[in-house]
Amino acid sequence: MTVGPNQTASDTNAVNGNQKLPRLQIIDGNQNFSKDLQRFMKDEWHLAEHGFNYNLVAVFGSQSTGKSTLLNRLFGTDFDVMSETARRQTTKGIWMSRGKDMDVLIMDVEGTDGRERGEDQDFERKSALFSMATSNVIIVNLWEHQVGLYNGANMGLLKTVFEVNLQLFQAARGKEKTLLFFVIRDHVGTTPLANLSATLTADLERIWDGVAKPEGLESCKISDYFDTMFTGLPHKVLLPEKFDQEALKLRDRFTNPNHKDFVFKPNYSKRVPADGFHVYAEGIWDQIMANKDLDLPTQQELLAQYRCDEIAGVAFEAFSAKIKGFRQPIESGKVLEDLGPQMEEIRNTAIKHFDKDASRYHAEVYKRKRAEILNKTNSTLHVFYLGQLKNLTKKALTTFKTIVQERLKGDKYDFAEVVQEARQKSEGLFLEGAKAIVLTETDWAFDEDYSQLQEEISEIAARSRVEETKKMVKALEKSFENQVNEHIGLYLNKPSPEMWSKILTKYKSIRDGIEDQLLKKAKSFNSTEEENAQTIHNFRKRSWQMLRKKIDDEVADNVFLLKLRERFEEKFRYDDAGVPKALQLIPLFAQVELPSDMDLGVPSDEEMNFEETLVVISETRQHDLTTRFKRESDAFYLEAKRSVVATQARIPVYIYLFMLALGWNELMSILFSPTYLILFSFIGMLLTILYYLNLFGPLESFLRLVVSEFLGLGREKVTGYIEQRGYPKVAERVGKILGEEPKKLKTN
Repeated sequence: MTVGPNQTASDTNAVNGNQKLPRLQIIDGNQNFSKDLQRFMKDEWHLAEHGFNYNLVAVFGSQSTGKSTLLNRLFGTDFDVMSETARRQTTKGIWMSRGKDMDVLIMDVEGTDGRERGEDQDFERKSALFSMATSNVIIVNLWEHQVGLYNGANMGLLKTVFEVNLQLFQAARGKEKTLLFFVIRDHVGTTPLANLSATLTADLERIWDGVAKPEGLESCKISDYFDTMFTGLPHKVLLPEKFDQEALKLRDRFTNPNHKDFVFKPNYSKRVPADGFHVYAEGIWDQIMANKDLDLPTQQELLAQYRCDEIAGVAFEAFSAKIKGFRQPIESGKVLEDLGPQMEEIRNTAIKHFDKDASRYHAEVYKRKRAEILNKTNSTLHVFYLGQLKNLTKKALTTFKTIVQERLKGDKYDFAEVVQEARQKSEGLFLEGAKAIVLTETDWAFDEDYSQLQEEISEIAARSRVEETKKMVKALEKSFENQVNEHIGLYLNKPSPEMWSKILTKYKSIRDGIEDQLLKKAKSFNSTEEENAQTIHNFRKRSWQMLRKKIDDEVADNVFLLKLRERFEEKFRYDDAGVPKALQLIPLFAQVELPSDMDLGVPSDEEMNFEETLVVISETRQHDLTTRFKRESDAFYLEAKRSVVATQARIPVYIYLFMLALGWNELMSILFSPTYLILFSFIGMLLTILYYLNLFGPLESFLRLVVSEFLGLGREKVTGYIEQRGYPKVAERVGKILGEEPKKLKTN
């Protein structure tokens, strides 16, 4: 690990200033781990956000050798120091503080060989194991006269350190090292530092050779796991000024990365992010206290798992809060604009937050946990993705229906073009929306949804095609019916021997024109040849049925009898030979006569037999119509004869002259009286109209009916009145008398 250039000390006063950071006893005298380490890392020492940009230094040494004093001088800490008047233990357990103006954690470890613990070396081994597992640099503090001694130089403790180091770092040979920094106190210079260093190095190698090594590491060297540095400091009491000067120089080696003997090298780091150091340290101590073998890489992985889970939880909580607003609109069927970019941004923000804090931990664990939170966020967003796809499908179908319906309202349209245009717009809307919500680093696909949409659009188009085809055929059939009613009715009202030939020719002409229109419009519906053939087949059948309906309407009993009467009156009213000519219409209308050179192409099937439809009036109906018309024609004949007789009985001319002479005065009074003139003019006009319209006969019948009804009503009133008076027999006789009078009137 490295520190910035601004963290170098400028003078002794800066080191010994009064602004010192708080210290924490992370392991007390009873070997309990402090619960305040996380708070101190964050709020007191402000290192929690530094990631890997911090270092950790631990100090070993015998009790009362000035370890705490050395740390306070080098790092500006405030560890307790031994009183000058009493030589007793001051540091119990392990204390920690942050170095002044540097990103360095300092651990002041309880001294060895203390009388308070006596021969109990359990804590010494545990503290050594803990320091080795957490520290980049271990300062071994010893006096010059202790060099060459076994216990005084802490060689027994160093042997423990070597064994622990092999246990912890056997898999990291050559990758991670620990620096053993020997600070030789009270160095007076009689023995050169190089000689002292050589002595210590020889002792270290001898101890290393005597350490039991794990299988496969029998030939490993101490340099594979440790680097060593040596320095000396003058006597603090005898040479205080020189001590301070050398201490300041030594501090520069801890703070200035440009120094040739800079202490903190990258391969000394334990790769524990600052925000997870409290978890890592506590886990190490728990393992030590449980007397379990320490596997440092495993501890680092456990730390990484714990911290990555913790970081992922915080990131996912923030992620969940941001996406909460998507649920209600999507569940209500709304298509959210910019949903894809919003989901991408929210997810990436969560991943970036995770990466920022978790990427410092064990690489494999980090990658695995990153994949987990990525999958978790993607799975959560996939629900909204599916909901948006569903809403996009509905919107696309609605768009398709709307476009088709609007375009089909026009008079002229090409159905195939309408469907194609609507399909392109609706499918384009779906594809644009679907592509926009596919997130990176996902395997999301919408092929099935798109295929389903295409199928539903095809189904809607097919239904619309059937409906529009029916509407088109119905409209053409209506046009055919109107033309048939207009033209065929004229031929039926003017019957002749060529009537059926004219009717069928006109029918075929109208039908062929409608069929051409039908086939032309059918092309816009993308109809197949089979569908067109079936449509023509059905239309010919329907057209023939419509023609037959028109014919049947014209030969209904009442209508046909009226035709016969009109024919009779036209040909016979004043001609005795008219009756048989009118009856000749019945066999003419009885059956449709097909010209020999004409093929109508009307299909026959179970529902309609074409040959049977050629019969218009059955033989039974012919006989019935003949009988009924003969009965009516007899009355017409008598009326005609009566008119002839009346016409032949002419009044002599002199009678008119005689009437003019006798009525001259009355005639003058009428001519010169406006009232009489208007009255008689109206009567004259009325009589003239009745004469020319041959309505005297009907008028006479009407008057007879009125008189008969009037007399009958009077008879009922008179007889009823007599009966009410109590004379029923008289009323009966009166009724008979009054009943005979009308007969006489009718006779006369």
